[in-house]
Amino acid sequence: MKFDTKEAYHAVVFTPKGKMMGGPENAKFHDAVKTFLDQGKKNFVIDLGNVDWMNSPGLGVLITAFTSIKNAGGELVIARPTKKVKSLFVITQLESIFKTFDEIDDALNSFSP
Repeated sequence: MKFDTKEAYHAVVFTPKGKMMGGPENAKFHDAVKTFLDQGKKNFVIDLGNVDWMNSPGLGVLITAFTSIKNAGGELVIARPTKKVKSLFVITQLESIFKTFDEIDDALNSFSP
């Protein structure tokens, strides 16, 4: 999984691409989250619109990021999950954990100012 990051409005947006399946990229993802948290960033959006597939380690990346951000007093939301990812969230019951939005702008606007 490759990913880009950018700051938009008052949030950090992570945009993974391809398959979220574990490997060395997971550590890079966690390091990037930690770096932004260390900078005082609290609002995070993970844009899953370009994720083709996700397995258990991929879900683990999201869960670990969610936990780290929550423990630091922040919030993580999901934007543009694909049909495959949505069905995975339903099967694993993560749809009750993650706030999801169909559009990035809606995700960004979900944070309290």
